[in-house]
Amino acid sequence: MNIGLYTDTYFPQNSGVATSIKTLKEALEAQGHNVFIFTTTDPNVDKDTVEANIFRFGSIPFVGFSERRIALRGLFEATRVAKEVNLDIVHTQTEFSMGMIGKYVAHQLGIPAIHTYHTMYEDYLHYVLNGHLLKPVHVKQFTKAYLKNMDGVIAPSKRVEKLLARYGVEIPVRVIPTGVDVGAISGPVKGDLREKLGIDPQAPVMLTLGRVAAEKKIDRILRIMPELLEEFPDLVYVIAGDGPDVDVLKDQVERLTLEDSVIFAGNVAHEEVGSYYKMADLFVSASDTETQGLTYIEALGSGTRCVVYKTDYTEGVFDDPIYGMTFETPREMEEQILAYLRAGRQHVPADLLAKKMTEISASHFASEVCKFYQYAIDNYQLSEAAHDQN
Repeated sequence: MNIGLYTDTYFPQNSGVATSIKTLKEALEAQGHNVFIFTTTDPNVDKDTVEANIFRFGSIPFVGFSERRIALRGLFEATRVAKEVNLDIVHTQTEFSMGMIGKYVAHQLGIPAIHTYHTMYEDYLHYVLNGHLLKPVHVKQFTKAYLKNMDGVIAPSKRVEKLLARYGVEIPVRVIPTGVDVGAISGPVKGDLREKLGIDPQAPVMLTLGRVAAEKKIDRILRIMPELLEEFPDLVYVIAGDGPDVDVLKDQVERLTLEDSVIFAGNVAHEEVGSYYKMADLFVSASDTETQGLTYIEALGSGTRCVVYKTDYTEGVFDDPIYGMTFETPREMEEQILAYLRAGRQHVPADLLAKKMTEISASHFASEVCKFYQYAIDNYQLSEAAHDQN
């Protein structure tokens, strides 16, 4: 199958969406499919760089998300390329520029187009004029308009499926949780990361990794740090990643006099992510906006137990304390963290981890997506045949 993935964000941009797309691409290719990425230019990629099966279109930073891009042009060039590689299906990963281009390409080639709804935009409205311009009703209208006439939509979790139902989306919806590239996170730790970060080999380490932004609620974890330090004075909390709230959180750390216990590690290269997870005793996420929770699935894949905010998806993954626990209140979060710290450094047993990872592997993810591709192609052909008969 020749598959076109259309996205406004891709590596070297670092985000859960970019990781999800790269994981899907590589897993589909491992199963014998041809995958072509249609994405935006990036200031960190030289314009003369040749990337196999990756086509980049001129872009500028997206308003409110300067690290994200939006294409300025590409309709006709993308259509020409799609014809040359003989696409069978278009799979859009954004509702914005490259997503619109993907829909146009599918229409021009007479092939089906499906979409993955990655982002709960209602949780991000504060980025646009502090929430004074766009309201939830606008998100609903925009989402329905974008998905109109598409052939299906993938929801990474039940939470997203419920949201799309509330919006009144009528096209087929399939819940397919994002898989994890187990190989990328199961290798040995590269170098002595604790030594690099200045952490004592015996100190308990708590990790948060990902975009450092308000919706990730990292401030809530910092608020309970003084209580955690009362019982575990050598505890170190590593915040790995970059984003708009780094300085805000550094100010909070200073106010709470946590400078000796909190480390801002900065942006982490994709190939080093597994080392960070393995270095930690515990992965913690207070974010209540996750649609797929890729970082804590990666953490679990590294054998590191997790304490994460409770959602429909996390309930299914962390169904046993041996993998991790979920919370709804700051008090529950604190109690769960303390329970794991008291138990000492214990990674998930290999046999149980292997069983769990099979359920959320990249290979399983790609297989489920392929089934949905075939469903969309079959339905599209039936619809076209019926239309011709009429």
